[in-house]
Amino acid sequence: MRDDKAMTDTTYRTVTPYLLVNDADAQLRFLEAAFAGTVRHCSRTPDGRVMHAEVTIGDSLVMLGQCGPEWPARPCALYLWVDDVDATWAQALASGGTEESKPEDKPYGHRNAGVNDANGNTWWIAAPVRESHA
Repeated sequence: MRDDKAMTDTTYRTVTPYLLVNDADAQLRFLEAAFAGTVRHCSRTPDGRVMHAEVTIGDSLVMLGQCGPEWPARPCALYLWVDDVDATWAQALASGGTEESKPEDKPYGHRNAGVNDANGNTWWIAAPVRESHA
């Protein structure tokens, strides 16, 4: 359970995704270009690998690090709420992502699309269904 008194930084949420990827520098570039992410912290090992990085996307935080023998890469899926699914999906593809699924209105009330980044993570881009897409 969260201890609010112990939390000194309000950008940390109850759950924060942490990506362990093969190419952390490429992941940082993708998050910045595709989703207007801002790198707020990046610690590197003596040989220059990303040991730990934190990127803000909107009001959320994604942490990531470079995989290695002790910490293998682990693909994951993330659900990203945005204002415009179609525009964000197009921007993610233009930033080097590959198509998982095209933007589509779903029966559960979300419009979503999927993009895979170069490290094998799937980003489900979503927003509430709007009348203009119906």
